[in-house]
Amino acid sequence: MNIDNLLADRTRKMSVNTIREILKVVAQPGMVSLAGGIPAPESFPIDILQKLTQSVLEQYGPASLQYDPTEGFAPLRHALAKDLAARKGIQTAPEDIFIASGSQGVLDAAGKVFISKGDPVAVESPTYLGAIQAFDPYEPRYVTMTSDDQGLIPESLEKVLDKEPVKFIYLVPTFQNPTGRTIPLERRQCIADIIQARDVLLIEDDPYGDLRYAGQPIPPIKTLAPEHVIYVSTLSKVFAPGLRIGYYIAPQKVRDWLVIVKQGVDLHTSTFNQALAAEYIQGGHLEKHLPHIIRLYQPKKDAMLSALEAYLPEAFTWSKPEGGMFVWVEGPAGYDMQALYHRCIKQNVAFVPGQFFFTDPAAGTHTMRLNFTMADEATIDAAIKKLADVIKASSI
Repeated sequence: MNIDNLLADRTRKMSVNTIREILKVVAQPGMVSLAGGIPAPESFPIDILQKLTQSVLEQYGPASLQYDPTEGFAPLRHALAKDLAARKGIQTAPEDIFIASGSQGVLDAAGKVFISKGDPVAVESPTYLGAIQAFDPYEPRYVTMTSDDQGLIPESLEKVLDKEPVKFIYLVPTFQNPTGRTIPLERRQCIADIIQARDVLLIEDDPYGDLRYAGQPIPPIKTLAPEHVIYVSTLSKVFAPGLRIGYYIAPQKVRDWLVIVKQGVDLHTSTFNQALAAEYIQGGHLEKHLPHIIRLYQPKKDAMLSALEAYLPEAFTWSKPEGGMFVWVEGPAGYDMQALYHRCIKQNVAFVPGQFFFTDPAAGTHTMRLNFTMADEATIDAAIKKLADVIKASSI
């Protein structure tokens, strides 16, 4: 059947996730992946899942297998409220926390609620590819803000808001995907002051904030401008991504619309998975398990930074994140990272060319994103050396 004439106009803006396609290549035997932002399987709390499952069935019984309110499973919302207050300084009532099927679902819902064709949306450059894919079907006009090694420059945000009536701002302030950058507290306060003075909505995406290996935690922007921020996070990086548990805290009128959208998509997130997450947090398992994840990832990050320092040519620079899952590499202006990617694949090393993280298709051709969570330290060192050898051999 030919369905071309049945497709909605919005499908013209929809495409496959580039990183997901790269991961198909990564699945080839012998390939070393520095590509996907995937938690290491060793980070999953396999040893306690049977205990959690038994606890869920004993405590909640058939209710854990039943339909549930769209807003979320009440015990999980209570557990998250206590955890967010204790660890991130976000003071909020349980009924103000809403559960999603992964944080990606929140981004899609926000696009559906706020974006009409041609509406300006302010994003970092580069920004999270998944956000671009979530927003694209609603046909926004992206307005890019300038960043440096400390993330978004507040003055750039002001200039954008002077020129454009943006529907919302989208930021990943802590250990940003793809760059690993973190916006310092002083800039966060400036950003909070700006959005409150201009009465502008900010989506603060925080999937990596728990993965800090050095330095001190920085309060989310949500704590500085609570009525102007949709705070979005997930348990995918600190529990298990396959359970698809995300959550958000939003101003009341915003969250009402996001609930309506979710009711039309999936009614509610898996009750059983939410119950598992509730037991994971309430039982103190997250607090105990998070240091294990930190101990797992920190030496991998250090190994990658050391290898980059040892092997990459002087013309290349890279971020030095204190946490998260990514290192951002920039080559000389005009360098073709896509061509390098194809040469490296032949040497069984994969990364993500950075241009996919820019809303301008012509931007970022000299950049790449590296992930360090999925390989051990020796493998990371060998892969970076091989990547550097390919760079030197190509003489581009």
